[in-house]
Amino acid sequence: MAARRRSNTRAATLPARRSAPSLAAIAPSGRSVAVGILLLVLAVGAYVGARETSIFAVRTLEIRGGTPGLQAQVRAALQGELGQSLLQVDGSSLGRQVSPLPGVRSFEYDRAFPNTLRIVIAPERPVLVLRRGADAFLVSTTGRVIAPMAHPHLSHLPRLWASRDVNITVGRTLPGSLVGAAIALAPLRGGSLPTGVRTVRAGKELTLTLGSGLEVRLGDSTDLRLKLAIARRILRQTGAATAGGSYVDVSVPERPVLYSKSQPAG
Repeated sequence: MAARRRSNTRAATLPARRSAPSLAAIAPSGRSVAVGILLLVLAVGAYVGARETSIFAVRTLEIRGGTPGLQAQVRAALQGELGQSLLQVDGSSLGRQVSPLPGVRSFEYDRAFPNTLRIVIAPERPVLVLRRGADAFLVSTTGRVIAPMAHPHLSHLPRLWASRDVNITVGRTLPGSLVGAAIALAPLRGGSLPTGVRTVRAGKELTLTLGSGLEVRLGDSTDLRLKLAIARRILRQTGAATAGGSYVDVSVPERPVLYSKSQPAG
């Protein structure tokens, strides 16, 4: 008898092709859309309600930076913010109240919920005393007049003399070339010249007179930091700062000139 041959061949099975989900299947249901809109309306309503109610009303003004006197001025200027909602605090409005204060160079504000408005002051930094006849004014590194001075002789800051016809207003920037004198002295706050600066002459050129009488001639108001750094290095290396009647000219930084009574040097 012929033996039957058993077949080992199996029918291949292919996975069924998945159909792409329809738009209807992935689109949010009408109920979820309604819930989302309701939540949005509630959030907007809560925000508007918080702005109009006293929940977040300003009850405390926290002032940082500057002197106690300057902090008191800022606090007085912002009294109108008390009772207002923190959510209604506006930087432009605060700026109109705080920036005009002569002692304030800049400021930042922060809402410290629930009821505190925090102000951080960057104060103006005094750099010279402006004399106009018998009047005296304190001037900042930006050339802004900070305050009048009743006793200028108590200050060791450099003096800048202005003619009587120059208009000086507290809170305003110095007019004309006088601004350059304040700007010239600003870099010296990080490192003064030997024997210190006694007076400043401003005009077409800036000249500093040191405590010893030596002059530092800066020329125009460009590259002041570089010029002062060169002058400081020359004076410290040569010891010429103590020689009255001498000068160092750094108006052209690439070609500084030192003149002393004993001998000129270039």
